[in-house]
Amino acid sequence: MKLSILQEKLKEGLQIVERICSKSISLPILNNILLKTEKNFLIIEATDLKIGIRYQILSKVEKEGKVVIPSHLFSNFINFLPQKPVSLMAQNQILDIECENYKTKIKGFNPDEFPILPKITEGESLLCNIQDFCQGLSQVVDFPSLSTTKPEISGVFFSFQKDLIIMAATDTFRLGEKKVYLKKPNSLTKEYSFILPQKTTRELINIFEAKEGEIKVYFSPNQVLFEFLMEEIPQPQIQLISRLIEGDYPSYQEIIPKKFDTQVVLSKNEFLNQIKITSLFSGKSNEVKLTIDPKDQKIEFFSQSPDLGEHYSCLVGKIKGKAIEVSFNYKFLIDGLLNIKSSQIIFELNGEDRPGILKPFDDQSYIYIVMPIKRF
Repeated sequence: MKLSILQEKLKEGLQIVERICSKSISLPILNNILLKTEKNFLIIEATDLKIGIRYQILSKVEKEGKVVIPSHLFSNFINFLPQKPVSLMAQNQILDIECENYKTKIKGFNPDEFPILPKITEGESLLCNIQDFCQGLSQVVDFPSLSTTKPEISGVFFSFQKDLIIMAATDTFRLGEKKVYLKKPNSLTKEYSFILPQKTTRELINIFEAKEGEIKVYFSPNQVLFEFLMEEIPQPQIQLISRLIEGDYPSYQEIIPKKFDTQVVLSKNEFLNQIKITSLFSGKSNEVKLTIDPKDQKIEFFSQSPDLGEHYSCLVGKIKGKAIEVSFNYKFLIDGLLNIKSSQIIFELNGEDRPGILKPFDDQSYIYIVMPIKRF
C-alpha cells in the first residue's frame, strides 16, 4: 500500500473512527484500526464486534493494499504532524509514515486477522436530515435503563414510517418520545422498527451531530447501517453499522394519558430553577413536593430533610383543572425539562399516583412522561 493524504483529512477521520475501537484484552486485534485503499480512497475501519465504522477519505493512491496498526498510537502521532501532505506506505505489516522532516515506522499486524465489517446490500432504506435526526436522538438518549432482566429497555426504540420517525426510550420511571417529521417523502413499503443499543445511539450523536446534509438508514433483520454521504462525490464518507437489541419493546403508548385533571402552563427556566433550588433540601430521597392551586394560579414547592432543613417557595403559572398535591424525584423532572427546547412548557397531571406529562408549549413532537413518588 502506498498513498499520499492531507494531514488534516487523516486527522479528522481518525478522531471519528478511534471512538469505536475496543479496549479488549481477550481480543487485542480490536484495539487496532484497519487501513486499506480502494481506487482513490483511503478507508479506515474499526469495530468492537457490536459496532463497526468505516470512514472513506479521498487520497492519492499509488498502490493498493492494507495494514492493521494500533489506533491510539497512530492517531496521536498524526495529531502532532504539521498540516502538510502525509505519505503512507505499508509493507510486511510495517507502516512507513513521512511528512516534511518526519520519518516514522509503526509495527502493524496481519490484516487477515481483523474482523470483516458486515455489509447491508439488500432491503429498503430511508433518508433524513442529519441535524433533525441527531437533535431527536439527543432528547431521548439518556433515558434507557441498562437492564439485564429487561434488555429491551436498554436501548432506544425506533419506528420508521412514510413521513415520520418515532424515537422513544424509558427506564420505567420516565419516558421520552420524539417525533421527527421527514421533509422529503420516502419510498418505504412498510413500517420498520427496531431497538438500538444506547451506546450506538450516543456514538451516532457524537459522530454525526456536527455534519450537515442527510443520513441514510438501511434496514436488515439483526443490524442497521447509518450512512453519511460525501458532499463532493456520491460516496459514503461515514458508515456506522450496529447490532440491534432482540425482543419486543414495551407498548409504551398505553401509558400515555389521553386526558388530564390538572394542566399548568409556565416558563421552563423559572420552573427548572425552582426545582433545582428545592432539590437542595430533598435529602437522600430526592423528593420534591408540588402543590398546585388553580384558585390562586400558583405552584408551591416544598422539600425537607432531617439533616439539612426545609424549603418552601412558589411560582405563578396559568393553571386549570383540579387542585393537586404530588411528589416527584427532582432528577427526573430536571432531565425532562432540559430536553425541552421551548421557553414555555405544559405540565399535565392526573392525580398523585398517575404519570405526569411535560411537553413544549409550541411543539407537539416531544413528550416526557414521569412517574410520581407514590405514597404508602
